Amino acid sequence: MHKREVISLEIEGDIRFSEVDSMNVVWHGNYLKYFEDAREAFGIHYGMAYIDIYNSGFLTPIVKSEIEHKFPLKYGDKFRTKIALVKTIAAKIVYEYEILNVTTGKISAVGKTIQVFIDNQGELQLVSPRFYKEWFNRIQWEKE
Repeated sequence: MHKREVISLEIEGDIRFSEVDSMNVVWHGNYLKYFEDAREAFGIHYGMAYIDIYNSGFLTPIVKSEIEHKFPLKYGDKFRTKIALVKTIAAKIVYEYEILNVTTGKISAVGKTIQVFIDNQGELQLVSPRFYKEWFNRIQWEKE
């Protein structure tokens, strides 16, 4: 059986009052923000930040988002987001996420986002840009 290859990172956070609803539960839309925070930290950590992509003449809009809510996060909880870039030969960026409620030890959510490359004229790229391919080939991929 062939194992997939990924690179990953974990970041931690605290649930703030502004992130919960009247039931003291994190509003479901905030999970996309937690995914975004993880993507930003991932890019900085691995040397492919959004500004690097932009400065190379490209943008990477999200074309698909998925979230499965498992167990709620509440005000005051600590959480950890694990983000994994999934290796693919397609001209897209696939991230998978797991948000763990550190306070309770339960998984709060799992998800996935898919991004594509567009150039600064808005043209969808059918092959990954050169700068990304070069970075992609330098990465030390881990087998899962």
